[in-house]
Amino acid sequence: MKTRILILLAFTVSMAGFSQKNEIKAAEKAMKSGNAAEAKSTLEGAASLMEGADAKYQAQYYSILGNANVNLSEYDAAIEAFNKVISVEEASGKQKFTADARQKMSQMTADLVNAAVDDNANKKYKEGASKLYSAFKLSPQDTIYLYYAASSAVNAGPDNYDQAIQFYEELRDINYDGSEKKFTAVNVATGEVEAMDKTSRDLYVKAGTHKDPNEEVTPSKKAEIVKNIALIYQEQGKNDKALAAYDDAISNNPADVNLVLNKANLYYTMGDKDSFKTLMNKASEMAPDNPDLIYNIAVINMEQGNLDDARAAYNKVLEIDPTYVNAQLNLSTSYVNEGNGLIDEMNTLGTSRADTARYDELKKKKDDLFLEGAKILEGALKTNPDNEGVLAQLKNIYGALGDTDNFMRIKKLLGE
Repeated sequence: MKTRILILLAFTVSMAGFSQKNEIKAAEKAMKSGNAAEAKSTLEGAASLMEGADAKYQAQYYSILGNANVNLSEYDAAIEAFNKVISVEEASGKQKFTADARQKMSQMTADLVNAAVDDNANKKYKEGASKLYSAFKLSPQDTIYLYYAASSAVNAGPDNYDQAIQFYEELRDINYDGSEKKFTAVNVATGEVEAMDKTSRDLYVKAGTHKDPNEEVTPSKKAEIVKNIALIYQEQGKNDKALAAYDDAISNNPADVNLVLNKANLYYTMGDKDSFKTLMNKASEMAPDNPDLIYNIAVINMEQGNLDDARAAYNKVLEIDPTYVNAQLNLSTSYVNEGNGLIDEMNTLGTSRADTARYDELKKKKDDLFLEGAKILEGALKTNPDNEGVLAQLKNIYGALGDTDNFMRIKKLLGE
């Protein structure tokens, strides 16, 4: 009885091995005839036979499956199959199909990146993002593919923000830095600075065709990544997650004042004006002599209707840099907008003596505000005499004031 059972078991194993070979041969035949879909279907139908199969059959099976998926442009499935080939053969110590699997994965990476470049050029950002992420999975050491995948996902718009968050958080979790060392030298013949790898740079300098070798490290992208996570959550209305992301970003980049500004603006949109003002003051203290920062503070205050704070900030910008034309334009606009705000009340007044008196009072106040705006821009013309934005705004102010002489003077300066 024992002998008969052993014979039966041996027969069963033999049949399974025979079936594995037949399925693999059938799939190989389908691939040779150019029918990748049939090959994949055949292999998937035999998937259960691979459990516990010899390593050589498993490696061959996954190799054919990977190639079939490549032909069908099913890259994620191909990546999974080729990785199976490599892991199976590493475990067995025999590498018959590994070299081909690695070569196919390398070619797939190049094809995916090139296709993603085309997708982005054609504004097919979602498709480009997916291809770049697949390229990263194929070549995990090339983390820049994941960075570009995240950027492409953002460009795909709000419907794709969840994917962008996924990619950015993965970049954060792998501690992606993104900085790199660039090597340059000046071309003696053209006088232009050229970037190249270090070996070439050193050879050209030694040969005398280039001079002034230099190298620089590009800034880290860590702060940008965490900031983008916060901005996307903010855009999605997930304010708690956005605040947590800003806290994370600020703790890692305490000197980045723009992160503080962004967090302050989020608090304002949430209606927390106390936290907003606290952070705005902190930002001012962090960079008291940075005109760009103070300008941004002024803009935020102006957008939020805090005119006194905005004007104080614009004037501080102009103390640091008297030629900062955008600060001059916005400062002027703050007075013009305040003057325009009086017109609605003026239009509601009647013809009674009291209404007429109120009208005259409001008109004088409006005109004074307009004149203050014009005064600022006349000062701007001293350092920016040809600035069309300044001239156009001045023309509009003088037109609204009914100042024909100055209106015609500015028109002439505009060449009208």
